[in-house]
Amino acid sequence: MSGDGKFMTWEDAVVWLRNQPDQGQLVRDAFYDDPLIAAAERYFQSSEWQAVTALLTGRSGSALDVGAGRGIASYALARSGFEVTALEPDGSAIVGAAAIRALAACTQLPIQVVEQFSERLPFADNAFDLVFARAVLHHTRDLDDACREMFRVLRPGGMLIAAREHVISKEGDLQKFLDQHPLHRLYGGEHAYLLDRYTGALKSAGFANVETLTPLRSAINLFPYTMQTLRSAVVEKLTRKIPVGPLWRAAFASQHVFAPLISLAERFDHRPGRLYSFVCHKV
Repeated sequence: MSGDGKFMTWEDAVVWLRNQPDQGQLVRDAFYDDPLIAAAERYFQSSEWQAVTALLTGRSGSALDVGAGRGIASYALARSGFEVTALEPDGSAIVGAAAIRALAACTQLPIQVVEQFSERLPFADNAFDLVFARAVLHHTRDLDDACREMFRVLRPGGMLIAAREHVISKEGDLQKFLDQHPLHRLYGGEHAYLLDRYTGALKSAGFANVETLTPLRSAINLFPYTMQTLRSAVVEKLTRKIPVGPLWRAAFASQHVFAPLISLAERFDHRPGRLYSFVCHKV
């Protein structure tokens, strides 16, 4: 641990977190638990990945998993039929490249591991059919360079999915987000941008079509919640204020009622660090 109370490596921070008895759910939600193959399979079965799969309908070929971490998305992409290159600069055995290599060897899935940063991708132009980046853009050292590189290595007609990016409403919210983040205090490295900063960087990189998936209406951003558990949480909160639980449950059972409520709630959702995802196409 360094003099400011933070760990020297991301792996050290994750190991510490895994050893805290009260953080078990967070560890599982972040897929930091072992055995890794079970965590990867759980991600593959998750509502988040099922929503990603819907975006990938009809697509195949080569996929680049940027900032692959311990390889859960690489595993899911390979299970979905892609030939995967996992890009991960951290070489560690629990949350880095060594973990991905072990997972690929164990499962015999087509996953190649490359240790490099997203701002300088060691690949030729037009090399991949898909670039997938889960919680990566807000970690980049240079957001614009990273977006340009992801655009460069995509083939025409290819897709970039940048999933689960932290968004703030104003710059003054950044410190509030960092203070409440459960892992930033351990190692640092977290960040968040204004929504326009993400979309601006993606469009400047060359993506003509940038679709924004909002926090409360995409299962990608909701995980570990689902739309059903979100509905239950809303009912529970309203019941505490006005104790007529059966009435609330009946009212929100209809998607025609619940969907407009979610749409209205998003207008007032200014939580620092709320999650957005972006689906971008290279023409």
